[in-house]
Amino acid sequence: MSSAVVSVTQGERDAVRANVEALDGVEVHGGDATRLIVTIEGTSTGQLGDRLTEINLMPGVLVANMVFEHAEEADDTEEPQCHST
Repeated sequence: MSSAVVSVTQGERDAVRANVEALDGVEVHGGDATRLIVTIEGTSTGQLGDRLTEINLMPGVLVANMVFEHAEEADDTEEPQCHST
């Protein structure tokens, strides 16, 4: 999971919000006239980065900056990986 601040062009907030909310795994939590606070859910850091890039490329978006990223540790039921040294 990651969180981001999306800065939008004046007057474009509602359109950008609708586009962002249409993305799978993305939720808008608030903001003001020119910013949205969002969380992005994904299975890898690459997927989170791809979704953030997708938001950055939307019409009306000035910039989307990741603020926080968190990844869960591997499930205890999985076999541990051995690395030779």
